[in-house]
Amino acid sequence: MPQLEVDGAALTYDDEGPRDGGAVPLVFVHGWTANRRRWDHQIAHFAEKRRVVRLDLRGHGESSGAGVKTVAELAKDLIAVLDHLKIERCVLIGHSMGGMIAQTVALSHPERVERMVLVNSIGRMAYNRGRGLLMAASTLVPFKLFVAANIQRAFAPGYPRDEIRAYVKSSADTPREVVMTLYGAMRAFDVLDRVGEIQAPTLMIHGYHDIQLPVQQMLRMAKAYPDATVRILDAGHELPVEKPAELTAAIDRFVS
Repeated sequence: MPQLEVDGAALTYDDEGPRDGGAVPLVFVHGWTANRRRWDHQIAHFAEKRRVVRLDLRGHGESSGAGVKTVAELAKDLIAVLDHLKIERCVLIGHSMGGMIAQTVALSHPERVERMVLVNSIGRMAYNRGRGLLMAASTLVPFKLFVAANIQRAFAPGYPRDEIRAYVKSSADTPREVVMTLYGAMRAFDVLDRVGEIQAPTLMIHGYHDIQLPVQQMLRMAKAYPDATVRILDAGHELPVEKPAELTAAIDRFVS
């Protein structure tokens, strides 16, 4: 379990797969309250034929560290890991908040990103006044209730309730300060007016039933990208666990 010390955090990462195939590494970035194990299906598939890297973001999983106030600070952590592993260029694959981090890296370090995959992610969190007030009010309820409300609604209707409860428990294990600080960072995230600068070919794959980051917001973002491919699956916000095989196949076709 290798770790890298970055600005007061010990970042845990995995670096697997062959180095001699000639293809650039795939780098997987998980979302809010999750951890690097979200990518188990993808890692098992791709590590047989190319180098793959995944990390636990600060304060998540097996990484230490406090929450930060901006997505850009998480992007700096990711760049530090890439520098440490001597990865000059990669395919960035990010889920939800991880996709926000990926877009931030693509804008600040375009030379590092060969391709990009955004899974259930957007360039700006947009909501009407009513939803904005509801989101603000949700931060005032007890922490475990806040986490449960957010995670339960992330899955498409009909997803097994016992599995949802397991993900709620795992998310609630993330320190409260990290969860709440990054919740604010995501709400403040906004690169929508700049995504037209991203030249890397990008796959946007989204769940039709995603009510956390609605598919309409992703489609609005896709229109601004110079080179975007869109794929919509019958799932909610948690594509890596709801439709792991379909997600892996879509990524494989795109990166191949």
